[in-house]
Amino acid sequence: MKYGVGVVQAWTIIDGTGELLPGFIAVSPREVGRKVVKNRYDAFRLEVSPSYRELFDRDLRTVLAREDWRIAPIKRPSRKRQQ
Repeated sequence: MKYGVGVVQAWTIIDGTGELLPGFIAVSPREVGRKVVKNRYDAFRLEVSPSYRELFDRDLRTVLAREDWRIAPIKRPSRKRQQ
């Protein structure tokens, strides 16, 4: 691991004004998406079924576009290497 480089620990939604929406924090972009969409999508089926994932992606894109949101990483502050 390189020191001084931020590491993604979590993901969330950023609204159209650039504000983080903490109610949507999750460990992956897909998990954030599962919190955003109205329909409940099964996590296992999202991993194994391309057609199911396509439905999810379409539903997610619709919500993100309508709300003017985007999924973005939350990075841990970088650390300086101690010698």
